[in-house]
Amino acid sequence: MSAPRENVYEVRVPASTANLGAGFDCLGLALELYLSVRATVLLTPATSSRARSHGVRGTSALPKSADQNLILRAMRLTAEREGFHVPGIRLAVQNQIPVAGGLGSSAAAAVAGVALGFAVSGKPIPKDTAMRYAAEMDGHADNVGAALLGGFVVTFTRDDGSVVAVRKRWPKMIRLILVTPATGLETKKSRAVLAPTVSRPDAVHNLQRTALFVAAVEERRFELIWDAMEDRLHQTARQSLIPGLADVLAMPRMPGLLGVALSGAGPSVIALATDRFEEIGKAIASRFESKGVNSTIRILEAAQEGLTATQRSITRS
Repeated sequence: MSAPRENVYEVRVPASTANLGAGFDCLGLALELYLSVRATVLLTPATSSRARSHGVRGTSALPKSADQNLILRAMRLTAEREGFHVPGIRLAVQNQIPVAGGLGSSAAAAVAGVALGFAVSGKPIPKDTAMRYAAEMDGHADNVGAALLGGFVVTFTRDDGSVVAVRKRWPKMIRLILVTPATGLETKKSRAVLAPTVSRPDAVHNLQRTALFVAAVEERRFELIWDAMEDRLHQTARQSLIPGLADVLAMPRMPGLLGVALSGAGPSVIALATDRFEEIGKAIASRFESKGVNSTIRILEAAQEGLTATQRSITRS
């Protein structure tokens, strides 16, 4: 009798930064920090699913409970919508993305779970459907679009709940300086401080700059990015939640620095630069340190590739 074989499915999903200043809830960019998940279908059908996770400090807070783990929940939502059953699964999670850091950790988990849901059923992963399910789970189409497709994305959600993401080329000469202060910030709390309405001048201000950002990146008009990242809708309101953020956003121009913004709901800050990366990172970190908050500096490339998925079988002796 041949030895039993276990089916193993692996996905890798990048982190993401959203908004990029003025592009509130519509612009996203994938980053070269990754959530990697290996799902092994258990040979005993009645065995319940379980998960274990590892990561650098600040990244390993993904719940192990099947009822709380976002990856497993996304798998089950996909199965429910597509009419199949998720078998017993053993998840091994390796996470580089800080949790509650404004870097799309929950979007990456939702994308991973939806992709694994399709994979274990033996179905291909349809990008449009995966986008919709993951955005429904996470609530942030800009992060989901970047995590799923990679690169720079412009997203919107239709009235019927479907999500559209248009992927744009990101200039390789622009690198990302990510500064994460040592304080977590839940998106729900960061959203709660935002005003329920905005004035027409503020709305027009952000509309103009969001359009300018896309055009400046497309046409390589990097001198316009500083103006294009100026925001009036969300960053000022969130300064009270993140000590040092006001000083970061008020930084003067520096050689090599194209612009700086709060990453998603925060507390991480993202800077776009073409040179002097370490100098810029230290200048940002010093603003947090002046308020007694330590931070981690990462210098990253944009992730040109989004979700990747593979499948293999292994023999158990």
